Amino acid sequence: MPLSQTSSLLAIYPHITSRDRLLLQLLDDHRVLTTGQIHRMLFSARRTCQLRLAELAALGLLERFRFSRGGGGSQPWHWTLGHHGHRFQAAAHQRPEPTARASNQTVQRLSANPHLAHLVLTNEFFVRLAGYARRHDDARLDRWWSEQVTTKQYRTITADGHGLWTANGVTVGFFLEADTGSEPLGRLVAKLDRYAKLIRRGGPRYPVLFWLGSQQREEHLHRLLHGQHTTVGVATAIHASEPADAVWLARGATGRVPLAGLPSDHGQPVADNPNYDDHGVFVL
Repeated sequence: MPLSQTSSLLAIYPHITSRDRLLLQLLDDHRVLTTGQIHRMLFSARRTCQLRLAELAALGLLERFRFSRGGGGSQPWHWTLGHHGHRFQAAAHQRPEPTARASNQTVQRLSANPHLAHLVLTNEFFVRLAGYARRHDDARLDRWWSEQVTTKQYRTITADGHGLWTANGVTVGFFLEADTGSEPLGRLVAKLDRYAKLIRRGGPRYPVLFWLGSQQREEHLHRLLHGQHTTVGVATAIHASEPADAVWLARGATGRVPLAGLPSDHGQPVADNPNYDDHGVFVL
């Protein structure tokens, strides 16, 4: 039975599992995930995932929304923190407790955000890496930072996300630029100036990954990159590919390599972040 907006969080605790807490943290960090994304990261059976999400929604820990598709049918459910989820995370991180009105406004603004599709796409990239790591013992998503955390840590850049990926004992860092096709490619190339500035300041020399919607757009971007003089490493792949696999085409290269095969220089460590462990690593 759904709890009231003013129910004590203590009454919910017996219903919250360690997996639930991880999901609440993921949604606190990354704002929204679809049913399929949550399933691939945290559950083995899709039906079990669907039932558990419904239970968490009944407890007020989660909220969900979805829109109709242009050609008929509906988009997948999008999940975000409900009021009690916001309260729980605020208590966990010693933040002021939100009001029910504030929590409701957060959900409404997220659902109506014109950049929602871009946010879901960005999260999809990291979800695929996390899902790959679940299936391969020698792979691990060590860090998944949102645009907000990445900007706070590095200041100079405005990447869509930042991560550390380990495969076969090799750890690489990267910055992600998830492309929905709404921006001219020239504007994407212009973003490299900010990454070059970060390198000049002594920051990490991580490759910038352009994740593109089509092979045609990828080819066009490489034509624009040809002859560009920059200290920034660039690699491209398309949305249909598995980002952990040998799908990355570096600027000027003729063959594709896996994500762990891209050159990466970690530079100076970033500042501590309270949402991650003592090593600055978020582990699924």
